[in-house]
Amino acid sequence: MQALLSFEQSPPLAVPLRFFLSAPLFIVLAGVLLVVDGGALLGSRWSPATLAATHLLTIGFMLQVMLGALIQILPVVAGANLARPALVAALVHPAINLGALAMAAGFLFAEARWLQLAAALLGLGLAVFLGVAGRAVFRVPSTSPSIRGLKLALLALAATVGSGLFMLLVLAGGWPVALPGLANLHAGWGLAGWAGVLLAAVAYVVVPMFQLTPGYPARPAWWFPPATLAALLLSTLAVVVDAGWLNLIGRLLLAVVALAFIAQTLKLQAGRRRARPDATFRYWQLGLGATLAALLMLIVETLLPAAVVLPAEWTVLLGVLVLVGGFLPFIIGMLYKIVPFLLWFDLQHRSLPGKAVPAMNKLLDEPRMRGQLHSFFAAFALSTVSVAAPAWLAIPAGLALIVAGAWLTHNLLRAVLRHRDFRRAGESAKMPA
Repeated sequence: MQALLSFEQSPPLAVPLRFFLSAPLFIVLAGVLLVVDGGALLGSRWSPATLAATHLLTIGFMLQVMLGALIQILPVVAGANLARPALVAALVHPAINLGALAMAAGFLFAEARWLQLAAALLGLGLAVFLGVAGRAVFRVPSTSPSIRGLKLALLALAATVGSGLFMLLVLAGGWPVALPGLANLHAGWGLAGWAGVLLAAVAYVVVPMFQLTPGYPARPAWWFPPATLAALLLSTLAVVVDAGWLNLIGRLLLAVVALAFIAQTLKLQAGRRRARPDATFRYWQLGLGATLAALLMLIVETLLPAAVVLPAEWTVLLGVLVLVGGFLPFIIGMLYKIVPFLLWFDLQHRSLPGKAVPAMNKLLDEPRMRGQLHSFFAAFALSTVSVAAPAWLAIPAGLALIVAGAWLTHNLLRAVLRHRDFRRAGESAKMPA
């Protein structure tokens, strides 16, 4: 299965870049929280520090990168041209950044006004994005698994946003509503439905394109997104009707579907045409391995709940594996391919006929990416082990996460600055003597 791409439909370069460049700073902020309040953060899923750090990563980093990527990908992969993408980005980008910061402040300081501000900013920003993106993509026929996945991911995002806003209003208003069950659904729709399905839809294009693997087989690629949403719908129905057996089926179906996607991706990577693994490939290996471990934990928790002897630590470890070990490496790995490619593509369009364009590794070279990769590996390893010994390892884990996030920011900014230098050199060459 190969995707047909139309890069002529790309939005202006600055539109996705603003999302990509600001997102890594939220990794730094999560690392700061881990240094300052690591004991509470690693001690319970429900502590204010844990909730703040989780949403700094899921909204500030993950959601921000994914929205920027969608603005770029929808017209290129699906032929779904967003109306006035620069204006959409100008509205959505600050709303996501300020909303994530307000939410973190609301959790940390137990301040209703911050939570209300977060609900307003995120609700308005995401309503704009969902309205514009949905209007564009749902007008396009689902002629490929990627297009179907993009559509279903947007539906999952709408469910995630709706449940999240409702919980924010419950917390801000002090309403007598039990939140644990809804919080589990919110996490499932956000991580598996939105991030997981979107990741798969993008992987169908970027894994063969950038990792030089064979294409994903068409039949499983078509069925992974709807099977994921079907599992989430079963779990949602189980909460509504209070049927534990139905929730068990939904969780197991979700785990089996995700395991199948991981197995397929590993098989494709084993057949890649590039012998030497680069930083992106290593990031994906980490993401696949950590997600595999998290899925096995989910299966054990579902089938053998008595085996979970330390439920608080178990849940936190599961979260670390999914977020820090799973989604962050996938997204960073794709950033290291997408950003240099977009910069290179822009230079190619600006160059004189017959004038050679600098290779992508001149914009962002492999040694710099590999150095940052090592810092992130250290942050993940320390974060994982620190769940068992937060008093000793939370501060080193937080410092490593700060270094990894700052290094990622530096690498992406340096690529943009190199692009600027090459562009100015090309413009000077166009000027008459």
